[in-house]
Amino acid sequence: MSNVEPDPAETVCGGVATAAEPDVELLEPREVPLGGPRAMLVGRTLPNRSRRMVGAWCFADFYGPVDIAGQAGMQVPPHPHIGLQTVSWLLAGEVLHRDSLGSRALVRPGELNLMTAGSGISHSEESPAEHSPVLHGVQLWVALPGDQRAVGAHFEQHVDLPVLSAAGGTATVLMGRLDGEVSPAKTYTPLLGAEVVVGADDFRLPLEPDFEHAVLALRDGLTVDGSPVATGTMLYLGRGRRDISFGGPSTALLLGGTPFEEQIVMWWNFVGRDHDEIARARLDWEADREAAGPRSRFGAVRGYDGPPLPAPALPGVALRPRGRRR
Repeated sequence: MSNVEPDPAETVCGGVATAAEPDVELLEPREVPLGGPRAMLVGRTLPNRSRRMVGAWCFADFYGPVDIAGQAGMQVPPHPHIGLQTVSWLLAGEVLHRDSLGSRALVRPGELNLMTAGSGISHSEESPAEHSPVLHGVQLWVALPGDQRAVGAHFEQHVDLPVLSAAGGTATVLMGRLDGEVSPAKTYTPLLGAEVVVGADDFRLPLEPDFEHAVLALRDGLTVDGSPVATGTMLYLGRGRRDISFGGPSTALLLGGTPFEEQIVMWWNFVGRDHDEIARARLDWEADREAAGPRSRFGAVRGYDGPPLPAPALPGVALRPRGRRR
């Protein structure tokens, strides 16, 4: 997933969470065009105006359900990433992933596509030529810790994920661990990502009290600990909770992790630690994008019908890491 805004604002995160932070905070999404001004709109809840991260989760886009019958659907040209993992999860439809490692994978509902950028990778995402009439899903980023920022880029697809079932609902563990069930996906910090499908009855799940948690509503009808959460909205729940109660019927994404203590700078599609790191990645991408021959840091995405995305101009002031909350 690319942040395709033509003039992306500096998004800065990091720092230790403090006791002064609110225990519960409702994070409203903002609309962003995906793939250009005439493309489909997504709702972005992370980074948010007041809260930038939940654990190492630093970016969350929600889209659909949107009718793409007879339309191109999702079309995101090749673009670069550093310092993060991209997480693709669908409720309906398909997305075709290609990357500069040579990976080609079709994302389907209930299957996890996870790409680790490390020091550099590029990829594209698009609805395949023959696609379902409805597209509905989420795209997320996970910030890599400093000592793993240069890990080798790699791609994973997991079609068999652990599921917790109980009266009232199910929870599919995308990333990390939940109530003893562990996802096979590679993580670099203590982390949780789970799709929660709630029936008509109350559905209760245990939580790791050392984590901070948040819930993103993916369908109408969701309540969290008795409070309604509108579709596309994220409810931040703080730390110290030992369980959570969902009401429905509905579907939600449960995110969590230990507070990310490092200060980071997030600009366009890059997660770094200072202005120079971001500026160097931008220059390297522009060199790779315009190269007539072999490409070095970000490589080339083969098979996408169209040119790579150009990098926007850097702002006129130096990018600075700041606190994880504004």
